[in-house]
Amino acid sequence: MTRQIAFNLFEMNCVGHISHGLWVHPENNRHRFNDLDFWVETAKLLEAGLFDSVFLADVIGTYDGYRGGPETALREAVQIPSNDPLLVIPAMAAVTEHLGFAATFSTTYEPPFAFARRASTLDHLTKGRFGWNIVTSYLPNAARNFGLADEVEHDQRYAIADEYLDVLYKLWEGSWDDDAVIEDRERRVYTDPSKVRYIDHRGTHFSVAGPHLSAPSLQRTPVLFQAGSSVAGKAFAARHAEGVFVGGRDAAAYRDNVADLRRLAVANGRGADHIKTFASAVVIVGRTSKDAQRKADEYRRLSSAEGYLAHAGGGGIDLAAYRPDEVIDDILAREDRPGRDRRPSNRRHPAGTTVGEALERITRFDRGPFVAIGTPTEVADEIERWVEGTDLDGFNLRQFLTPGTAEDFVELVVPELQKRGLYRRSYEESTLRERLFGPGTTRLFDQHPGARYRNGANLGGEAATLAASPAAGAAGTAAPASPSYA
Repeated sequence: MTRQIAFNLFEMNCVGHISHGLWVHPENNRHRFNDLDFWVETAKLLEAGLFDSVFLADVIGTYDGYRGGPETALREAVQIPSNDPLLVIPAMAAVTEHLGFAATFSTTYEPPFAFARRASTLDHLTKGRFGWNIVTSYLPNAARNFGLADEVEHDQRYAIADEYLDVLYKLWEGSWDDDAVIEDRERRVYTDPSKVRYIDHRGTHFSVAGPHLSAPSLQRTPVLFQAGSSVAGKAFAARHAEGVFVGGRDAAAYRDNVADLRRLAVANGRGADHIKTFASAVVIVGRTSKDAQRKADEYRRLSSAEGYLAHAGGGGIDLAAYRPDEVIDDILAREDRPGRDRRPSNRRHPAGTTVGEALERITRFDRGPFVAIGTPTEVADEIERWVEGTDLDGFNLRQFLTPGTAEDFVELVVPELQKRGLYRRSYEESTLRERLFGPGTTRLFDQHPGARYRNGANLGGEAATLAASPAAGAAGTAAPASPSYA
């Protein structure tokens, strides 16, 4: 292998993300997540370790499907308490120059106009290092938090997301020309109104006039990430996503899913290399195999099966409520209701999986399929084997201890990967999109659907530039004198 492998740290603005129970470990600092210094220290560590980005997960509801309520999630700190992922990014950006930031935000419950400005603001403040993980939110509690009786049906959520993205592309790519801001002090014109336009979007789910409130940022559209293994999810990723978090039961399934995504991207008029693919990675490394196994044993001992069950019960079925010999597919067929998406936490199980088999797998602290426990050489061998066998572009490093997991990876695994030419020795790119696709690729590829709105193209007959007016002044003419308030 000669191509470098990308690595993101998988994070969440909470105590317990996905390694449930380990917040009690004496070397874990997860309880400091409310402290801005926690995030500043994390960012400095990751930049020193030459990570691609920190990837911030999020949910907007609590896991209350297990044992009929949220008590287990609260007791075990299963992604509650949690804070907004977007708000810690500026602090991390202030102490780094290269590290990227990818944050999760849902398209289902909040309107697109306000998020468009938040995203542009973050891309400005990070100097083009911001990415957005697009989710449609599957928790029933999330729907109730935003005034709905139950979840929006799965494929309907993706239909909403498609239009949501269309609105955002119009705002990010089409509302302002690159040279709209002229900062002409002599003529007292900051922005040329003839180069800013309404978008006048009127669709099935959204009506947005515009113009976008933020001037164009370095990337305009943030780097777009998405995770989806359903038919609708894959179709959505093939249209929109630039980075995709792939799933599968084993390396062969990952290989098939990666190939399928690239095929679907081409079918959508995009390049097969316009999508980068990532897998979740369990990496527990020690200077010796015995040291690595000692760490794994300790994590296993402190892990909480109840925490994992509460997490799994958030969007699917409450496995604790059924006999171990019952088949999950039979339960879903018997109890499914219109409007309720019961599949997300169960889609990882092969057909015919029983409740008992699912319980055994879900409660494993080291469930994979990518798991590497050993010395730096052994871990690097497994990483290299997986990338060669699956065509993956990189990994999201799952944390067991903060900052211990990342510290171990930086100190022990990174030098081994660098020796093999599989990991960068310095940063060479300025923006997050360039990190994925190479220097000079700051904005969306021309073949991406968002690019069709550049310079106001394809906005529709009603969209128009903001005509020069006596109140605004026009480029090339002097603006009226400011009124006196003396």
